[in-house]
Amino acid sequence: MIEMKNVVKKYPNSVVAVKGLNIQIKQGEFVYIVGPSGAGKSTFIKMMYREEKATSGEIKVNGTDLTTLKDREIPFLRRNMGVVFQDFKLLPRKNVYENIAFALEVIEKDPEEIKKRVMDVLKLVGLTKKVKMFPDELSGGEQQRVAIARSIVNSPKVVIADEPTGNLDPETSWEIMRLFDEINARGTTIIMATHNKDIVNTMRKRVIAIENGQIVRDERGGDYGYEF
Repeated sequence: MIEMKNVVKKYPNSVVAVKGLNIQIKQGEFVYIVGPSGAGKSTFIKMMYREEKATSGEIKVNGTDLTTLKDREIPFLRRNMGVVFQDFKLLPRKNVYENIAFALEVIEKDPEEIKKRVMDVLKLVGLTKKVKMFPDELSGGEQQRVAIARSIVNSPKVVIADEPTGNLDPETSWEIMRLFDEINARGTTIIMATHNKDIVNTMRKRVIAIENGQIVRDERGGDYGYEF
């Protein structure tokens, strides 16, 4: 699903964010990305959906080489990916239904298919009674559920999540993680950057630890491994 070979990312200010990354992530895996702040986790995540472009090396996602991908081709890449952020990034003037449907409207899906898919994912995330509500009328956990529904409405092969529980209380965080676990059980690859030690230590998935832009640990069924 995802392969990186000798990937380096240098920013214009001469900061080297990642240094010679080599990694393979298979279809259906659930992977946590952990490490100290400033270690390169966000850059690692962003390169997977071409928010950031590698300076050198090779990145392939589902067979597509991201290092040679033209900017105009990026939207097509992201049709097979879902991305979930810490701050939700919902459209404030669209209600729950419209926020999720928008992801399908931009690729010109049939209105009846859009309706079916949106209602299916709303049922999965437990928000069928909130379809007409706007983001500012929802709790943080509910907003994240909408964001997750939006990320999976197009049946992506991989969902990339950057600190998806970072703004949520512990109980809500566990509800969100159970949802991610169910999505993964349906065959979707999940890659998640997180600082949540309890979740990583309890759920015991594959753990990739990054420090100073390098992978220092890659362990299946691993723990968080840091004390802050």
